[in-house]
Formats: sequence, structure tokens, C-alpha cells
Amino acid sequence: MAKGNRKVPEINSSSTADIAFIILIFFLVTTSMDTDMGLARRLPPPPEDNMETESQVIKERNILKVYINANNQLMVGNDVMEVADLKQRAKDFIANPYNDEKLPEKRAKDVEFFGNVMVTANHVVSLQNDRMTSYQVYIAVQNELVAAYNELRNEKSQEKWQRNYDELEEAQQKAIRDIYPQKISEAEPKVYGGRN
Repeated sequence: MAKGNRKVPEINSSSTADIAFIILIFFLVTTSMDTDMGLARRLPPPPEDNMETESQVIKERNILKVYINANNQLMVGNDVMEVADLKQRAKDFIANPYNDEKLPEKRAKDVEFFGNVMVTANHVVSLQNDRMTSYQVYIAVQNELVAAYNELRNEKSQEKWQRNYDELEEAQQKAIRDIYPQKISEAEPKVYGGRN
């Protein structure tokens, strides 16, 4: 008797791809995705081919320059500061409550529900970081800047309607956004000092 001529039966794998596909669809349908992650930023539309690029001149007083170096140190304007102090500095810059000549210029604007109000419509918060900045510090700085806008909007909402900004109707929210438009500009990361 020859024992070496015996063949091992093969497993039929013709339906394996179908089963894998069904399992994949099952997990795609049943898995929930967290959509609240990330930074909410609206990018400008791409320029049209025939459109000339214009450089908009912004007065120096209307720009709050925020830099983060490779050692995760924060510099706002010419001042070194902690991330925890950034929100108040940004709020003072954005609102310019005392019409300081070193802060953004205020202009009269007709805003629905509020009438003619003085706003810093031309302000810009310019954020630039080093290529070696840690992601945690970068996100912490972003959070402080967005929190400054959120607090100003909530304060204005409480003052006018005694309700939080999130509880307002869309038209009311738009009016407050007209008073405090979020203008955060991010420059391309560069290499700054501070490396050992």
C-alpha cells in the first residue's frame, strides 16, 4: 500500500470574499463616528484662473501676532506668556473695549437687533508655529483663541437677550458674529529659535 499518494482535500474558498464583504458592511453600518473632532475652519475659496491675486494691506495695529517656538514657548506680540493667559489677551484685542490706539481700530457698523455699533471688523489673529511645536501646545493655543471668541459672543448674548449664544436663533447668532467675526489666520510653519 502506498501511503504517499493520498491527497489532502482542499477547502472551498469561493464564498470567503462574500463573507468578508458582508462583515465589512456590517461594521460600517453599526459603527458610529465621532464628528465633533478637529478644528472648525472655513478655508477661502480657490482663486479663479483669470482672477488677479490682490494683497490686502492690513494695518499693524489690527494684527495680533501669536508665535509658538520649537520649545513650545508662546509669544504674543512682543510678550512671552503662558497659554493660560492667551484667552484674556485675545479678548482684549478682539473687543478693544476702551478704544485703545494700539489695538484694532473700531468702525461703526449697522447690525441687526443692535443698530449702529462700533466693531473691530478688520482685526486678525495671526498664528504661526515652528515645525517642531508639539501638537498638544498647538491645539491648546487654538482652543484658547476660539474660547476668546466664544466668551465674547456669550457675553454679548447675555447682555442683549440674557441667554447663551448657543441658545439663540440663527438670525441672532449671525448678528453677534457680525460684531465678533472669527478671524484666525494660520501662517505656514517655520523654523524659529529655541532649539538646543
